[in-house]
Amino acid sequence: MPLYLLLDTAVVGRLGALELAALAAGAAVQSALTTQLTFLSYGTTARSSRLYGAGHRQRAVAEGVQATWLALGVGLVLATLVWVFGEQIALFLAGDPTVAAETTHWLRISAFAIPLTLIIMAGNGWMRGIQDTRRPLYFVLAGVIPGAIAIVVLVQRYGLVGSAMANVLGMGISSVLFLICLAREHTGDYRPRPKVIGKQLVLGRDLILRSLSFQVAFLSAAAVAARFGTGALGAHQVMLQLWNFLTLVLDSLAIAAQSLTGAALGKGSREIARSIGRRVTVYSVIFAAGLAIIFALGAGIIPRIFTTDELVLEAMRVPWWIFIVMILLGGVVFALDGALLGAGDAAFLRTISIGAVLLGFLPGIWISYVVDGGLAGIWLGLLFFIAIRLVGVAWRFESMRWAIVGEKGVNEK
Repeated sequence: MPLYLLLDTAVVGRLGALELAALAAGAAVQSALTTQLTFLSYGTTARSSRLYGAGHRQRAVAEGVQATWLALGVGLVLATLVWVFGEQIALFLAGDPTVAAETTHWLRISAFAIPLTLIIMAGNGWMRGIQDTRRPLYFVLAGVIPGAIAIVVLVQRYGLVGSAMANVLGMGISSVLFLICLAREHTGDYRPRPKVIGKQLVLGRDLILRSLSFQVAFLSAAAVAARFGTGALGAHQVMLQLWNFLTLVLDSLAIAAQSLTGAALGKGSREIARSIGRRVTVYSVIFAAGLAIIFALGAGIIPRIFTTDELVLEAMRVPWWIFIVMILLGGVVFALDGALLGAGDAAFLRTISIGAVLLGFLPGIWISYVVDGGLAGIWLGLLFFIAIRLVGVAWRFESMRWAIVGEKGVNEK
């Protein structure tokens, strides 16, 4: 999926700085809406993995049924809001009426993909919980590959809106496959169960606030980047998509920690859960160091894959090295995040994330705006955000306060 998004950025980037800036604003809105519901994947995995570890596979699958109902209902509401307020949101983010008009067209087509994306998130959640990571890969590829082909064809024919059309196509295929799999695996009742959904929302409340803190920061960053001009906003879009790509790559190890930690605690073993967290962190740091070296060596090559606009490339030159430091720190942050999420320690992750935004990210980007620090100032704020989270999750993990054993451990937090 992150490779698909990078392709989307590269194809649209060939249209020019205006279209790339419009995609940056639109993608920021889409990301803000969908990632607010990360508990549909992370929270569902935490609950399902504990049940699976305790020997209740069917109950673990049933969590996916309720998460899917939640995804569908919330997704339709969010899609409607984008349709109604898309123009105003685009103008606020882009700051330029021309860019905002292009963003609005993109948003109104992409809105159809919102409920589909949330269904996919719920599907990934329960399947990770039962430690099935192979079929979700196939389901996502089945949507991403046709969508990637469609990007090239539709953008060439329809311009920026072709990107949104391809997104809807890819998400539609993947979501249908997840629903078919759920129907085959589940043997019980398909009706919504308010009690189970309520418990998912209790865990989801903290994860939503955590995600909201991320989105406030990233939307602010996009808005400030827009004030520095289309070159800065286009450069921010390229770097942000690369960052999203790398975080999701590193998140693959974090998801393994999440599923295995939840199952270990469900079985009643604190020591195994701790060992998993430490081992995954070592793997993640080694992997992150390798990625950082690749991006350092490719500093003069990789950005040109996405744009040939000299204004955009120049705006990216200094922030690129801040971005590389963030990759190294992220190797620790994401691994420990995964272990704590698997334990259902959402309240702590909410608190440290909000604190990192308020003390690191927001001061950095708004000071950059006031002193005309450009894109480098915005990404320094991002670096502070990651550094504060690193200190917080490392302390929390070593404290072992998160390691509550038993299948009900998630609900007790």
